[in-house]
Amino acid sequence: MASERHQQMVAQFEKHVGAELEGDLDTTMATMGADPHLHNVPTMVGGNGRAGVRDFYRDHLVGKFFPPDVKMRSVSRTVGQDRIVDEVVISFTHTTVIDWMLPGVAPTGKPVEVAFAVIVGFQGNKIAHEHIYWDQASVLAQIGLIDPAGLPVVGAEGARRVLNPQIPPRD
Repeated sequence: MASERHQQMVAQFEKHVGAELEGDLDTTMATMGADPHLHNVPTMVGGNGRAGVRDFYRDHLVGKFFPPDVKMRSVSRTVGQDRIVDEVVISFTHTTVIDWMLPGVAPTGKPVEVAFAVIVGFQGNKIAHEHIYWDQASVLAQIGLIDPAGLPVVGAEGARRVLNPQIPPRD
């Protein structure tokens, strides 16, 4: 049974993500603590401190999160004392600029399917940080920026295996 603390953290995180998707910068920031940070690990983009995170959200994420056909499928969620870890598979067609994920890359029109791990830290009832991980090589292979032939890189198959562990592993 989930504790009241866990329920509060999940509700705050869901409010945060909903506001990001809806383009509501003020509500997004209201879910965050006094000195937050956001770190997209594969691209090293994000922000430090309230002003840095707000600027990043305003310029690169809130209301610009993903193209309109995005689908987000939850795989798992783990809630600890002061942290949520979300595993999600996200698919979309790369029809718009996605600065936080593919900085400097023009839309390719190609489909992308990738697994994410989002670690959200809390201080009290506010989000203190987000660390977001994904397989950037898989994304680059799917949009045609790298050739996976001869490399230990897969495309959408990696995310699909997260959703369906019955898919055989690569030899």
